[in-house]
Amino acid sequence: MTFLVPLSVSARDPALQNQYSTQVSILSAMELIWNLCEILFVEAAAAGPLLLRLLDWVRLHVCDVDNMVREVLSSEDPSKHELFWNVVDVFVLQGRMDEARHLLSKEASANPTSVNMYRILDDLMKKMPVPSLNNTQTLTEMELKWQHWHEECQRYLQDGTFASNSHTESICKILLGDEDAILEKKELMTTWYHFLVTRLLYSHPTVKPMELRFYAQSSMDLFLGGECSPEPLDTILMAAFEFEIHQVIKECSIALSNWWFVAHLTDLLDHCKLLQSHNLYFGSNMREFLLLEYASGLFSHHSLWQLGVDYFDHCPEYGRVYLELHIERIPLNTEQKALKVLRICEQRQMHEQVRSICKIMAMKALRNNRLGSALSWSIRAKDAAFATLISDRFLKDYCERGSFSDLDLIDNLGPSMLLSDRLTFLGKYREFHRLYGEKRFSEAARLLLMLMTAHIAPCSFWMTLLTDALPLLEQKEVIFSAEQTYELMRCLEDLTAGKSEKQKFQDDNVETMKVEMLRLALARNLARVIVKEGTLEGS
Repeated sequence: MTFLVPLSVSARDPALQNQYSTQVSILSAMELIWNLCEILFVEAAAAGPLLLRLLDWVRLHVCDVDNMVREVLSSEDPSKHELFWNVVDVFVLQGRMDEARHLLSKEASANPTSVNMYRILDDLMKKMPVPSLNNTQTLTEMELKWQHWHEECQRYLQDGTFASNSHTESICKILLGDEDAILEKKELMTTWYHFLVTRLLYSHPTVKPMELRFYAQSSMDLFLGGECSPEPLDTILMAAFEFEIHQVIKECSIALSNWWFVAHLTDLLDHCKLLQSHNLYFGSNMREFLLLEYASGLFSHHSLWQLGVDYFDHCPEYGRVYLELHIERIPLNTEQKALKVLRICEQRQMHEQVRSICKIMAMKALRNNRLGSALSWSIRAKDAAFATLISDRFLKDYCERGSFSDLDLIDNLGPSMLLSDRLTFLGKYREFHRLYGEKRFSEAARLLLMLMTAHIAPCSFWMTLLTDALPLLEQKEVIFSAEQTYELMRCLEDLTAGKSEKQKFQDDNVETMKVEMLRLALARNLARVIVKEGTLEGS
């Protein structure tokens, strides 16, 4: 797979280009390793089909020659291009015989005197036995055919059929699996694993999986020689060819920049039941261990943490514990983010975390004097004590301002008002105001009296409730019955009697005037009621 960095970006910022190039290299290496693991571990290709899979793997990932191939094939006369024989060699080295034969046919047409030589080479390439994917032939049949073909190639080479042309002679030597001839094309192969697959193609096409380790090691030694030590990628690929699954995972963990690759590779191998013997290294499931590490890394990112939740969900042993710990560390910067976190917790029935988040958001809202939001969060947390505290703040606000804020919330408390007595009082008191506004005075009077006699209202609010009764007592129509009026009088006396002399002394004139006005209004109402009830009885 080829990755291109946008020219506008690379021209504008060389540092960014280097960063992108590094990321592309890492991604290409990941894909290379992943595909090899699929062939060796997941598909577990047998001798014969194994080589065909490895050829596809090399063709897919050794892309350095693609530009050269395109350049030659797009020219007016490919056979005259200076890179013509390089392209033919690349096709041969990758086992792309049809493409190589097509190019050689162009060369044969341009050289009538050498037509016979090219015809023989074309015939050898055409007849080259290849393993079958659909098991139509046995390995023994394949090896026998290949041996006969190999002997034919050897005979033509020894007869000097290709001696007049160094290029065709070199190709014939490659077909015979001559290591020196193949190594001469080192620059075209670029990697030791390309050399390995080419070497197997022309010397041991029926290689068995467990033989790969020996060919891989010798191929790397021959290709690299003493020039340089293996890179981390070489070490990982060698571990794969040796069928050391645990070593592959370990080396990838060391070499790659994060846990993404090893977590997903291990997950794939675990689903293929290939890791049971390796779990002893961690004392737990290796797949889960790596997924937990990767998901923990996602939680440290400001926007990727939500993906981490899904990974924790797929860790049956410790996933929930990790999720609970990480959820508590998420900074709840905005209400929108808090709602996202809350939804995640509610879906997984994480009740403690739900209460914790709601309490935190309720405290934040209260500090910012957003009483409606604070009450909403406390109800969601089912925190009776905090709901009582905020209800008191609502009542205090009402006393100071003479009106309620967040009416929509209070009007729609529903069953939530039963969370605490104070919240119940707040909801019912608001209902009293609504009934009064709708001129349903009798219902409003009964509700007001119930709030006082049922002791739902805080004592500090009794004077406010009694003051609210004044307009009802002054209505033209008698609202309170005699019994209700006596109840109001008793409440007023209880309120004034409960105060000490010191408190009475400290009461201002306004409070004293309210008490006197209430006593007068209650007395007048009682007189009106007695007259009315006496008249009704007389009639």
